[in-house]
Amino acid sequence: MASHADDDKVTYTRLIQRLPSSAPFVGPEALERKSGVKFVLRLGANESAFGPSPRAVEAMREATPRVAWYADPEAYDLRGVIAHHTGASIESIQIGAGIDELLGVAVRLFVEPGNATVASLGAYPTFAFHATGYGATVERIPYKDDRNDLDALAEAARRTNARLVYLANPDNPSGSWRTGAEIAAFVDSLPHHCTLLLDEAYLEFAPLVAHTPIPFAHPQVMRFRTFSKAYGMAGARIGYTIAAPETIRELDKIRLHFGVNLVAQVGAQAALADQNYLAAVVAEVARGRRQYEALASDFGLTALPSVTNFVTIDVGGVDRARATVAALADAGVFIRMPGAPPLDRCIRVTVGAQSDRDEFERIFRDIWPSIASK
Repeated sequence: MASHADDDKVTYTRLIQRLPSSAPFVGPEALERKSGVKFVLRLGANESAFGPSPRAVEAMREATPRVAWYADPEAYDLRGVIAHHTGASIESIQIGAGIDELLGVAVRLFVEPGNATVASLGAYPTFAFHATGYGATVERIPYKDDRNDLDALAEAARRTNARLVYLANPDNPSGSWRTGAEIAAFVDSLPHHCTLLLDEAYLEFAPLVAHTPIPFAHPQVMRFRTFSKAYGMAGARIGYTIAAPETIRELDKIRLHFGVNLVAQVGAQAALADQNYLAAVVAEVARGRRQYEALASDFGLTALPSVTNFVTIDVGGVDRARATVAALADAGVFIRMPGAPPLDRCIRVTVGAQSDRDEFERIFRDIWPSIASK
C-alpha cells in the first residue's frame, strides 16, 4: 500500500522556515533548568524589586473573585484613567499585553513582506523579532558614544525608504537618553511615510528633559509605555500605546481584544492612582544607581550614565563581560550583557532593593579580581 506520509506532512510558510530557531530572550527560569543552579538574585530582566503599589495589590486581590468574567475588551475605564494621567485623549490610547505585544501589532499595522525598517544595533530585540517574523527587513545602526545615533537612524530611514523606525528613549540596554527636543527634531527628519515606534518603557525614571513635546496625536509617532518597570507589574503583562486616533482605530482591527485580563486592568488603574508610591520607587532606584556607580569606580570601571532602573557597566571587553555573567551565574546571580558591539563590552545590572544591592556588591567584589587578572 502506497504511503501518503509526504502528502500529509504539515507545510509551514516559507517565511517561517527561513527564520532562525531563536527567541528574543532566554528567561532566568530556563537558565536555572539548564544549569541546575537556583538564582538567589534576579537582576537581569529589569523587573521592579519593589513590586506594585500596595493599593494596586489590594485592588487586584479584590478583583480575583471576578475572574470568571471576561475583562472589558475596550478597557474603557483604564483608558480613561490613562487619558487623565497623560493628557492624551481616550481615542488616542489602547492597551495590550505589555509593549512586546503592542510592537507586534504595530508591525502588522505598517509593514508588508519586503518593507524596510530601522533600529539600533543591539537595541531591545522584540521589535526586530516581530519585524522579521512578518517578513520585513531590519537595517541596524550601531550606537555612537553609547547612545542611539539619531542622525544615522534618520539617514538609514531615508536611504531604505523605511516604513518604521524603532527607538527606545530612555534606551535599553545602554540606559542613555535623548532630550525630548532631539526626539522631536528626529521625527521631523524622517520620511513622511515613516512612523516612529517610540518605546518609553523607562520614562518614569527619566528627567523631564527626556519627555518629548511631540503632540500625542502626531500621525508619525506611536508611543509605548508599560506597567512592567516603575509600576512593578511585569508578571501582569499590561502596557499601552498612545497614537493618533486614526492609528488606534486601525490598530483595533487586528489587536487581541481580550488579551489583557481583568485583574491586570484593575491593578493598572490603582497603580496610576498611587503616584506617591511611584515617586518613592523612582527615588530609591536613583540611590541604587549611585551605589552601582560607586562599586564600578572602586575597581576602576565605568558605569554608563543611566536614567533607568538598571546600570550598564563597562568591564573592558566582550570576553570579560561574558566571564562576569558566567561567574555571577555560578554564584546564583542573574544579570545580562548587551548582545552587540560596542555595548557588548558591558554588563547590565538591574537596580534591586537595598538588600539585593548589598548582596550583589559582596559577590561582585568576590569574583571580580579573578576576572580582572585574566
